[in-house]
Amino acid sequence: MWRWVERAFGPDPSEVGDDVDPRVSLANERTFLAWIRTSLALISIGLAITQLLPPFDLPGGRRLIGVPLMVLGVIVALGALREWMGNERALRLGQGLRPPRLAMGVTIVIAVVGLAALIVSLVWGPA
Repeated sequence: MWRWVERAFGPDPSEVGDDVDPRVSLANERTFLAWIRTSLALISIGLAITQLLPPFDLPGGRRLIGVPLMVLGVIVALGALREWMGNERALRLGQGLRPPRLAMGVTIVIAVVGLAALIVSLVWGPA
């Protein structure tokens, strides 16, 4: 494994603890993949907003809405990897799982971006 990944996300889960029931490990992987799909959707939607949405009367209005979604998509992908590795290590060591933090962060950012989109659309959108 790459050194920087180990520094950022901890040791390789397969190198700690004991093997776990494959069903539990696969469930953890499915959760990781669901977050990756969410990440791809956020990046795609942000890109579509910045490139395909008709311009607002507010300069940079499309970027104001789309760029935070793309940044959130990158953060979600990295957070998903971190949570998957942490959960896998905890399972292999027989420890409890940490409460998920990724969902709360995604919810807050999407709510703020949605509110910004609503305001930009109402104030600077086409009549």
